[in-house]
Amino acid sequence: MPEAPTTTVDQVALGNPSYVWRAGQDRRLNLIRRYVNLEGARVLDIGCGIGTYVEKLDSVSGGAYGVDIDPARVGKGKSGALSVAVSERLPFADGSFDMVLLNEVIEHVQDDAATMREACRVLRPGGHVVIYAPNRLYPFETHGIYLGKRYVFGNIPLVNYLPDIVRRRLVPHARAYTSGGLRKIVDRLDADLVVHTQVYPGFDNIAARNGTLGKVMRSVFYRLESTFMRMFGLSHFMVLRTREHAGG
Repeated sequence: MPEAPTTTVDQVALGNPSYVWRAGQDRRLNLIRRYVNLEGARVLDIGCGIGTYVEKLDSVSGGAYGVDIDPARVGKGKSGALSVAVSERLPFADGSFDMVLLNEVIEHVQDDAATMREACRVLRPGGHVVIYAPNRLYPFETHGIYLGKRYVFGNIPLVNYLPDIVRRRLVPHARAYTSGGLRKIVDRLDADLVVHTQVYPGFDNIAARNGTLGKVMRSVFYRLESTFMRMFGLSHFMVLRTREHAGG
């Protein structure tokens, strides 16, 4: 079942949260677990939407929480561990969590650098920030575009390859990051880089329509992630580890 597109200006700006759990989400969670031990961890999902990831993370960690700026989405969530908050001012004390997840979120926030600082603030020393964020080299813009005042939903080819000034006019509601641009944000943090790579999509919609085609596409594109062609993947995948200071 494909995720329903949003159509109002506010909802377009916020992006579409995960409404259902499918193979693509499983793959992302498994990738996180390669680098982060989630058992018994306190986990925060920033931009949680209706809490789809919070529920799954809680089944693994036993301590997952979520925040989102949209009260309507939080209200639809089944988990009682969801609350309304902005990413630049999180309502948690320093060192409250073992992992913070930003899954396709920082492209929508008002201030991505401030959001990352807050993510690190609420982590304990040695905790992890996990980021999935749109890759500027992916051949399609997945957030749709604005043609004047008209919003066009869908995967629009080659928009990400346009100059910044043109892309911002077409996609004022979502950023896309080059590797260098994302590194500039995280290099200012009191954290060390664990891994930074790119991943291709889960192809869940294609697999739902044609299982064989979906398997072929997954096989081909997932293999590309082990080559230089990963640079054209859908999303950056990045894990940071907050520093532990002697005597701190």
